[in-house]
Parts: sequence; structure tokens; C-alpha cells
Amino acid sequence: MALKTGTMLKNRILFRQLFDNASFTYTYLLGDVNSKECIIIDPVLEQVKRDFKLVNELGLKLKFAMNTHMHADHITGSGYLKQLSGCKSVISKMSGAQADIYLEDEDIFSFGNYNLKALATPGHTNGCLSYYFEDQQMVFTGDTLLIRGCGRTDFQEGSPEVLYKSVHSKIFTLPLDTIVYPAHDYKGVMSSSVAEELKFNPRLTKSLKEFVDIMNNLNLDYPKQIDKAVPANRVCGLHDIPDDIDIKIK
Repeated sequence: MALKTGTMLKNRILFRQLFDNASFTYTYLLGDVNSKECIIIDPVLEQVKRDFKLVNELGLKLKFAMNTHMHADHITGSGYLKQLSGCKSVISKMSGAQADIYLEDEDIFSFGNYNLKALATPGHTNGCLSYYFEDQQMVFTGDTLLIRGCGRTDFQEGSPEVLYKSVHSKIFTLPLDTIVYPAHDYKGVMSSSVAEELKFNPRLTKSLKEFVDIMNNLNLDYPKQIDKAVPANRVCGLHDIPDDIDIKIK
């Protein structure tokens, strides 16, 4: 059964799914209610005030600001969250971006009493990671696996063959009732499951050859934010920051 936003989960886990309207990005907050430690996955620069205010309202201490990959459609908020909270930034070692902590495939990281596992799921970019939270049957898939779709593979070292292998070997092998939380959705759908995507994903249910043909013929527009976002995200989002971003949150 899919989790509802804001639901208190078993073993005192607090979960929030947040949204950025401009980039259609989901940001995720996971907190251990007992230890008060929390993590934020895929923060967006323009939403830092909102996200950090929520952390404070819930009485949590931010341990990690994490990215699933080096985004091309928005500037990450991880750098500003570091300045506000003293947290550490986290990203894949293969991303090409600066961070305090670099993760590789199968690395385990923790907040409070809980562990998540980094799964290397390249294909959209070389540095894509999915974060698997086995205790809660959740996986945060970034742009690798979207709801009834997947990330594009025509820039930032993208490869349809690699993405297909990543999804089928790393995500579709998880328990079928694992809830899938992507980095984006453009139709207002909040979550899916491994079982649903195995059955209904219109791209990744195809053969590898069919999938490659689909991805190579999407003819998508050049990403609008890539020329601003990628250089900023290489330095943890601390480059060319808009003047109207006020990080002095009380």
C-alpha cells in the first residue's frame, strides 16, 4: 500500500514528500523521530527556506543533504542547506560534482537508527544513484525510473542501454511491494511500486532493442535550465545563485 505524505511510519520514521512547481521535482524528508536526525533527498535551491523551516518545525537536525545525481533542470539546494544547518552534502562518486561525502554502489549510510543503501543506477547520467530504504520498503529512484517512464538519455553521458540494465538489475529486482519515489513527475502522481512499473511502464517493459529505439527517437527539446544548473551543481549549488534567495532563516 502506498504511503501517504506526512504519515508516521512504523518504528517512528517521519516522512514528507515536497514539490517544486517550476521543475516538477520531488524532494523527500526522512526523519528518525527518536534520534531527531533527518536527511533530505534532492533539495531544490528555491525551496530551501521552505524545507529548512519544516526541519526546524519538526524538531529535527539535518544530517545529510543528498542528491540522486547531478541535476540538469534545477540548482540543488544542498549547498545552502549546508550553510544553514551544518549538514553534509552527499552524491555519487561518479557524478563529477563536489560534495562532502561520495557514495558508490552498495554503500550504506545512516541517519538515527536507520540505514539506506546506495544503488548505482547510471544511464540518465553516469552518477545516478537510487537510495533503497529496506526497512520501510521504499526506493528513491531519481531520474532513473519515473512513474510510467524514465529519465532521458541524450545528454550528460546518457545511455539507453545502461539505463535499461540499471533498472532491470537494480530496481526491478527489489521486492515487488517496494514503493517507488522518483525525483520528478509531470502528471501529479506521487508514487508507484516495483510491481506496477514491471507491469505498466510503457518503456521499460519492452525488450532492450525496443527500449533503445524508443529512447533514441524521443526528439526532446534541449533542457531549458541545463546551462545554468549543471555548472552550479558541479559545485554543490553554490555558483551563480539568484539574488532573491534569502538563506537567513529564523
